[in-house]
Amino acid sequence: MKKVDLLDLKILQIISMDARVPFKDVAEACGVSRAAIHQRVLRLTEAGVITGSGYNVNAKRIGYSTCTYVGIKLERGSMYQGVAAELEKIDEIVECHFTTGPYTMLVKLYCRDNEHLMKLLNHHIQEIPGVVSTETLISLEQSFSRQVPVMIPSKDQTVNSKKLRALMERMNAEGVIVDDLEDNND
Repeated sequence: MKKVDLLDLKILQIISMDARVPFKDVAEACGVSRAAIHQRVLRLTEAGVITGSGYNVNAKRIGYSTCTYVGIKLERGSMYQGVAAELEKIDEIVECHFTTGPYTMLVKLYCRDNEHLMKLLNHHIQEIPGVVSTETLISLEQSFSRQVPVMIPSKDQTVNSKKLRALMERMNAEGVIVDDLEDNND
């Protein structure tokens, strides 16, 4: 993958706030052509930096009134991938994480009501081979949800600044290759 640069970060910041913003508006804000924005977004998508786009559906408005987090303990941590594959078959599960702490896995799911939740737990999740126990946490209210912030260095920051160097090192350690953050207008 070509390196992530300042223009990429600007594009990511804009589209992460509103995925429906027209490319012409992104191009204008970034000072480049629409074609350059299109190429950059395509490259960022192919590289896995952008992992999706679309609309967020309000689960309550379509009948899923209960949001639940389920901590799952497995016989062995090495069973994670097989259990994750089985959990993926349950449509109501929207997130699955391999975790540290008291649970081997943590899943987020939506259900219509407590009866639906009990059915998912007793007849689906707890029936998966390797699942030893579950603990259920019901979300009473979601206060907010947001994307990870896309940080762009200010004009007075240089590559030599400690903060920016730390950001670049952290991004590189996480598999995002960052160049010297200079504008590369296509």
